[in-house]
Amino acid sequence: MAARSLEMGPAGMLAARTIEILRVERGLGQRQLAERCSALGRPMSNTMLSRIELAKRRCDVDDLVAIADALQVSPPLVLLQGPGVA
Repeated sequence: MAARSLEMGPAGMLAARTIEILRVERGLGQRQLAERCSALGRPMSNTMLSRIELAKRRCDVDDLVAIADALQVSPPLVLLQGPGVA
C-alpha cells in the first residue's frame, strides 16, 4: 500500500484559516484558546494550536470538535463553511 500524503488538502487549509479568523474575531490569543480546549477535556498547547492554524499540523476530528466548542461555533462551520457564514 502506498504511503498517504501528509500535505494539507483544501478542506484542511480552510479549517486552519477559519480557526485563526474565528479566534481573532473573539479576541482570543492562541494560549487562551488552547486553555479552553484543555478545560473541555482535549489537552492542547498553544504550540499545537499555532501549528494547526499554520496548516503545519493535521487536526483530527476530536481536536476540531474541541476547538469549535471553545470558539462557541458548530464543528461544520469550522470544517466546511469557513468564516463569515454564521
